[in-house]
Amino acid sequence: MTAMVLLVALFQALLMSMSIGPVRAPVAATPPDSSAPPTTTVKLVFIHHSTGGYWLADVGENDLAGGLGRALSNTNYFVSATNYGWGPSGVGDRTDIPNWPEWFTGADRGAIMQAVYDEVDQNIGDYGNWGRRSVIPAGENTIIVFKSCFPNSDMYGNPDDAPLATPDDSLTVANAKAVYNAILMYFATRPDKLFIVITAPPLAQGDYPPDSVSAAHRAANARAFNDWLMNNWLATYPFKNVAVFDYYNVMTSNGGNPNATDVGWVNGNHHRWLASTGAVQHQKTVNNNYAKYPSGDSHPNTVGQQKATTEFVPLLNVFYHRWKATAVTLNRFVYLPVAQHDSDPGMTRSPIHALSRPQ
Repeated sequence: MTAMVLLVALFQALLMSMSIGPVRAPVAATPPDSSAPPTTTVKLVFIHHSTGGYWLADVGENDLAGGLGRALSNTNYFVSATNYGWGPSGVGDRTDIPNWPEWFTGADRGAIMQAVYDEVDQNIGDYGNWGRRSVIPAGENTIIVFKSCFPNSDMYGNPDDAPLATPDDSLTVANAKAVYNAILMYFATRPDKLFIVITAPPLAQGDYPPDSVSAAHRAANARAFNDWLMNNWLATYPFKNVAVFDYYNVMTSNGGNPNATDVGWVNGNHHRWLASTGAVQHQKTVNNNYAKYPSGDSHPNTVGQQKATTEFVPLLNVFYHRWKATAVTLNRFVYLPVAQHDSDPGMTRSPIHALSRPQ
């Protein structure tokens, strides 16, 4: 019996022990990956700040626009977004890595996430307009895309640090791993949704604040954490309702200067669908941990943002079809309390923590 089957069996036993309906395990023989757009319009919401807002903006709106919103619309997604000041208690202001437990596992997660699922506005702010489909489909948002911004690449600790047992407020490798381990427990309770993690973009080398810990070490920590998200975080997760797009990696190589793209190149740092091989490629041939498309600061310029759009949209289609092909059904959903802070008596550790957690 494979490790995957054992893990699914354990997860089913845990849910059954809590009087939750049966879980249908992922089917062993899944169809080949496909980068084709969805056949019906799918509602998507993007939780972001400035870099995400510029990424969504139509090309030509400003020097940082990436055209993502229109590209997604043209691929049969209805795209909405959050922004600064959005949501219950202004939670839209708080999208750094240590803030994600507030969204997904905190005491107000029910109200916050229902607002996310119900959001249909663009909340463009000052980042540039983007076109989208004219008709709002019925129902909740199906896909939840979320990212932190480039200050989160100023990461402390050491590249191989193990996750903390419980998340705290620090921006370290150990805590970042703990945060994502904790919120994964929420994602497991919502197999009816597809969650897409966008890794935080890199900082420009000159934008690291002076510190006794070198910029090179902190940048290497960011690289190591994002590699962990790509290679370790979901290794034993039994479902396909969570995926990662390595925006960080995509932004660490260019075509020779910040205004030249390496999109479509054989070499370079990429996370993309290769139609020639019918496979996803996550590649790093350029040894660099700093932003390669700076715009005067660490916000990626329009060239870098358009590279990210070109690589992300087909991958999103792949992730969507994988999820649809292996959808898990619960008789009803349960929102499991997950430990966030030991000092919070309202948050208790759930039995679901018995699931294998990547180190």
